[in-house]
Amino acid sequence: MSETDPSVHTQAIDKPNLKKIRDIHQQVLVLQDKTLIAVPDDGVVHPTILTSTPCRDMSLENGKGSPIYLGIVDPKLCLCCEESGGQPTLELKEKDIMELHHALKAEESFVFHVNTNGSISTFQSAAFPGWFISSSAEQGKPIKMTKDVGKDNTAFHFDPKV
Repeated sequence: MSETDPSVHTQAIDKPNLKKIRDIHQQVLVLQDKTLIAVPDDGVVHPTILTSTPCRDMSLENGKGSPIYLGIVDPKLCLCCEESGGQPTLELKEKDIMELHHALKAEESFVFHVNTNGSISTFQSAAFPGWFISSSAEQGKPIKMTKDVGKDNTAFHFDPKV
């Protein structure tokens, strides 16, 4: 990687940030057969801790939020938005988040633009602009991609794990 290449952030990190995530209905995410499910935080469930790293490829569209990668520590999975059945779907793929972070060119299907307003964050797909990670108000439903921002919940608390 060239330190003088203006299209790439020059600040690399050594390890991903650990993040707690819950939706505005106070549901947390749990991993179930390579699918993230939103369930109530009843104090008994063990929420999945997400990892995040900045995407260092500055050639991505600006103005949509900070480009990041999202993953899970164990097993090494990363969130990915790809077309399936004619529309974008959220998938978990076996990928090392740090390999994505250190890559010179972004793998757009793994990039999400995070926008934070106060304590609320939204995650828009870089590969499919206008599509956001969402959860259902119904318990036990998978996290998915939506373009119906007013209808589906796209607001999450995305906080550092302490």
